[in-house]
Amino acid sequence: MGEQIMFAQNNLERIQAVENSFGLLGKPLSKPGRVLIGEGRLMKLSRRGQQPKAFFLFNDVLVYGSIILNGRWNKKQQIIPLEDIQLEDLEDSIQMRNQWLLRTPRKSFYVRAVSYEEKRAWIEHIEECKSSMLSRPRSDFAVTWIPDQASAVCMRCTYSFNVAHRRHHCRKCGFVVCGACSKKRAVIEHIHPTKFLRVCNMCHSSLSTTEQRAETKEVARGRGNSTEKISSDEDEVDSCSEEEEAEEQLEENDPSIWMKSQLESWSTYVYLKPEHVRPLA
Repeated sequence: MGEQIMFAQNNLERIQAVENSFGLLGKPLSKPGRVLIGEGRLMKLSRRGQQPKAFFLFNDVLVYGSIILNGRWNKKQQIIPLEDIQLEDLEDSIQMRNQWLLRTPRKSFYVRAVSYEEKRAWIEHIEECKSSMLSRPRSDFAVTWIPDQASAVCMRCTYSFNVAHRRHHCRKCGFVVCGACSKKRAVIEHIHPTKFLRVCNMCHSSLSTTEQRAETKEVARGRGNSTEKISSDEDEVDSCSEEEEAEEQLEENDPSIWMKSQLESWSTYVYLKPEHVRPLA
């Protein structure tokens, strides 16, 4: 139990460090059950050339963004659910090595690693996480509450508990949380079909997002797909919006500087440190 609590705390700190690296414009990444697998820097290829991007692999999503300050500050956060990703390995050519195609319903693009070993590591880890997520049985059992004595601090904000700062439990994830981090209420159908139960802010946000996605899918299903167009592979690759293209054209595009910098090898552990703070606005 102690090792599990320590892992959960370290994982939460790493995820928060990634959140902080995107500043105030980034979306929250902390979510019950989400694990940060690793991170690295890859070259994203587009019609305008190559650009270094920071990639973060979680057990359920792939996050990437533009690098402002290496390892500390990123911008233009993009989040891709792993179930939406299809990878296509590509053979090396004289002009380009260690690249593969990353396909998603919204946007597809080429990425390149600094070595063949790093390329294989990325592909294998993404496929492994995706396979594990899709094969995981969906359970509607109530979670086990983490005992009060297992944590002396709130497992969300890390504020110490005391007489005035009491312990509570989130009914969705079972974490020991403070009152400030569990003000929200939500219906958890497999526990009670109508009663609003105490949940932490993170779980409440997750539940709200899930409901919004379900409503969006229902609306899309009602409209039908008679007006949809099938794009060719050429049009699908790097089919970014005009706004995104305009923004990326303003970025510095000198891959030689990035290639010359010393890159750490890709591993299952993140390189960002928990003590990294949110960049100044």
